Amino acid sequence: MTDMPYQQPGAQPAATPHKRRRVFRWVFLGVQLLFLALLIIGIVGNSGSCEGLTGQELEVCQAGTGIGTTIGVGLIIGLWVAVDLILALTWLVFRKR
Repeated sequence: MTDMPYQQPGAQPAATPHKRRRVFRWVFLGVQLLFLALLIIGIVGNSGSCEGLTGQELEVCQAGTGIGTTIGVGLIIGLWVAVDLILALTWLVFRKR
């Protein structure tokens, strides 16, 4: 015997439940890719700024570039963590139970 409920002849079939869309997952992955690209651009973008310098000027320029890149990468990672925490809290508040 089948488990299907009885339907009257000519009646519309019951609507089938739609597959849940995973929009949040794709938004989350998009944000992760954006921050990863930003991080790579931030690291690679400061590599050739000491051309034409020699001696102590070159050393100071390389040290400054290294320190600046480290600070920039740290800020990007800090912002990345903050955005991920906001997204996680949003997901916890609005998820369906």
